Amino acid sequence: MRLLPAPVRRLAAWCAVLLLVSGVAYVGIRLCAQLRTAVVPVLLALLGTALLGPFHRRLVKARVNRSVAAGVTCVAVVGVVGGAVYIVVAALVDSGDQIVVALKGAARDVARHFGAAGTSLDDLASNARQLLAKFGGTAASGVLSGVSVVGETIAMAVLALLLVFFFLRDADRAVGTLRAVAPHGTADTLEAMGRRAFHAVEGFMRGTTVIAFIDAVCIGVGLLVLDVPGAAGLAALVFVGAYIPYLGAFLSGGVAVLVALADRGFVIALWALGVVLAVQVLEGHVLQPAIQSRTVQMHPAVVMLTITAGASVAGILGMLLAVPLTAAAFGVVYELRQRYAPDGAAPAAPSPPGPSGPQPGS
Repeated sequence: MRLLPAPVRRLAAWCAVLLLVSGVAYVGIRLCAQLRTAVVPVLLALLGTALLGPFHRRLVKARVNRSVAAGVTCVAVVGVVGGAVYIVVAALVDSGDQIVVALKGAARDVARHFGAAGTSLDDLASNARQLLAKFGGTAASGVLSGVSVVGETIAMAVLALLLVFFFLRDADRAVGTLRAVAPHGTADTLEAMGRRAFHAVEGFMRGTTVIAFIDAVCIGVGLLVLDVPGAAGLAALVFVGAYIPYLGAFLSGGVAVLVALADRGFVIALWALGVVLAVQVLEGHVLQPAIQSRTVQMHPAVVMLTITAGASVAGILGMLLAVPLTAAAFGVVYELRQRYAPDGAAPAAPSPPGPSGPQPGS
């Protein structure tokens, strides 16, 4: 090795490190995929704890018992989420037939203007019946598989809610447990890394919630002005979708445009599309830099690449979890660079966005 120039040796060392880290990451992802029914609830519970932690701490400061405060917080979450899901489903069910009719009308217009052979609605219906007769067994097995997926999803959601309760109730013991299991001499470093990762996730969840609320209010007001039915449910859908940065609000806004097309016609649908695009511009150029830059130091390009990677690994769930997990990793990297960078070379790490995580006795 000494026969090689120093730059080549450094490059080889970095390549070895990258290969080792990539291999460990790949094995970790494969293990998480195999144990997803246990891993996913834990990750979702950590996100929920980061989002609900401030509310729980306020209840505890008001001298509410920790268990009671955690239970009240979880009940409030169930009420809010259940109400939002009901509003969204009701809005979509009410306008579902109208959306189908509008899409059929658009298909007829396309067929009439372009005259594509074999694309008439009658041909499509005939082909659909043939395919259904041919692949009926596959469709039935798909339904059974879908039922099992729904059952698994409900089980993971219930487990995640229970874990949120325990994480909130026992947050005061987290630091002590971490220091107890840490190898000798690393307790302070692990505690600092854990706090920094929790700060990053907490900041991301709080900033995303504020942005989601602003997006939902703006789009909801626009839909009310345009007299689009189910504006409240569509606004709730936008709020939920905004937890997937950049893409979620746009996709949920697309549903709002379809509803506007179904009930109010093409012109109003264009106005609804303009409202959605204007809110996206507001989010990308004003809200994200002003809010998220104070909590999570991540470039928009990194966010987009992270979402894409998460989608390729775990679909919609990966899109939801990718950014907060990356934010936590960035927080750990900042902490390590602060601790181990040479004097004068350490970067200015972002200040914690709030209280320094769960405090003993809080």
